[in-house]
Amino acid sequence: MNTEVMRRLSPEEEELAIKREELARLEAQLAEQELLLASLKAELAAFEGLYLRRVGILYAELDEWNARLAELRAEQAGTPVAKAEATEARAQAEESYSAAHGDASETPPFTASPELRKLYREAAKRVHPDTATDEADRARRERLMQQVNAAYAAGDEDALRRILADLDASPDAVQGSGVASDLIRVLRQLKQVRDRIAAIELEIANTSENDLAKLKAKAEVAVSEGRDLLAEMATSVQGRINVTRQQFEMDLAGGSDR
Repeated sequence: MNTEVMRRLSPEEEELAIKREELARLEAQLAEQELLLASLKAELAAFEGLYLRRVGILYAELDEWNARLAELRAEQAGTPVAKAEATEARAQAEESYSAAHGDASETPPFTASPELRKLYREAAKRVHPDTATDEADRARRERLMQQVNAAYAAGDEDALRRILADLDASPDAVQGSGVASDLIRVLRQLKQVRDRIAAIELEIANTSENDLAKLKAKAEVAVSEGRDLLAEMATSVQGRINVTRQQFEMDLAGGSDR
């Protein structure tokens, strides 16, 4: 017969066990929310790149023709108002060109595999800054979280596996301290995690309502209807380019006749 008597937990130890269970649940929820936010940002970045390549580049061309037309009319009229309009049009053309040909336009399509999402959840739970125990730990975790987010956005499963492997081999993986200090640490971690979850939910809501997200949603509705919204937009902008270019050529010819 087993005569071992289980030691009864102290009230502090019972409270610590309860709070650790709660923290584990919230950490899982936090990792899921971080995944949702990271996916939303990656999908929007990919859509922005697609938009810039298919439509933004045409808007840049349209703005260039508008600038040329405004500069031609300023040269012909010679008035301060015409010159000011030409300066403004040229600035807009340069801004449009930079946007259409910048880094954002090169963002590739984004699709997260189940394995990538699984690895992200695990890494986010392990390194999230809001589970830090002190400022030095927070700084280390913030650096790791940036690496995790970058690997996810790039669809790099191997990078996430390397991060997890490094964590397993790290001396920081070995922890231990007294019940009282552990309880205080867990309570602080709980507050940090709850605050971060609330912040993520707000950021997701705000990001989902920005112009790019609304355009992406419209494009997805169009696809469900068998339409290509970006192609429709490109056709419309191309028509405006043709009109503006023709107007420029007419004004140029008219100026040459005078």
